[in-house]
Amino acid sequence: MSFKENLMDKIKIDKITEKVRHSIGPPGSNSKIDKAAMKFLMEKSPYKFRKARDLELFVKEVDAGRDNILVLDNELALYKTSVDDVAMRKSPTVKEMLYFRNAIKILNDKDVVVSKREESLETIHQECVEMIDLTFNKADIADIEKEGAASLKTGYMEGVIESLELFAELLDYRSPPRGFKIPHNLILGALTKAKTDEVMFGPILIYSNVHNTLKLIDDLIGNYDKGKIELFKQIVAGKTSASLEGEKVFEFLREAVVNRGH
Repeated sequence: MSFKENLMDKIKIDKITEKVRHSIGPPGSNSKIDKAAMKFLMEKSPYKFRKARDLELFVKEVDAGRDNILVLDNELALYKTSVDDVAMRKSPTVKEMLYFRNAIKILNDKDVVVSKREESLETIHQECVEMIDLTFNKADIADIEKEGAASLKTGYMEGVIESLELFAELLDYRSPPRGFKIPHNLILGALTKAKTDEVMFGPILIYSNVHNTLKLIDDLIGNYDKGKIELFKQIVAGKTSASLEGEKVFEFLREAVVNRGH
């Protein structure tokens, strides 16, 4: 796969991980995790599917008799033990429950549980990402720039957004804080915290999916700075010029990635 395809795969894994995270309810709640999304992640991971009794398990062989095993249920428990042991603890037979030692194991699994819920999800997310080759060269970044610029020129909105999301991933640009969200505009930028706990946003990308215009504000704007926020809104509305506009924004992004690599 190409670098672009690998990076898109990583972005998708991140988004699916967040989807699963939002489906995890508080401990003891009746909330059900998004099993379809979690299965997608497990298929991208080094774990292999196993059915044991009525359990859906994903197993990564580590040591003989002590594998990493994720149980696909609302607890998302990650075990370090054998498949047979997990099956006995999670779905015991009546005969198994009659043995005192088994009963202790069934009632208390702390000796073999590595993590649960959000912590297990983060472990799986990291393992999925580690399997992706995200090394790149200048030509890879130039290709993303060219595709984005060409899409902007022809008004291909999906292509523009795809390129912007790829650059956002490379530059760690995120969705805007409150006060910077404008309908019908994709807005992305770097988020940092000042010593005063004020959130600083910038550089800022602004893509209008209605007018097919792309702008860049090469500045830091604090979420308490009413003057600069008003200027930001004037730029979005087209009443004030941005730092850069059009295809030059993609050139800026390419240079930012290349310079960051050094």
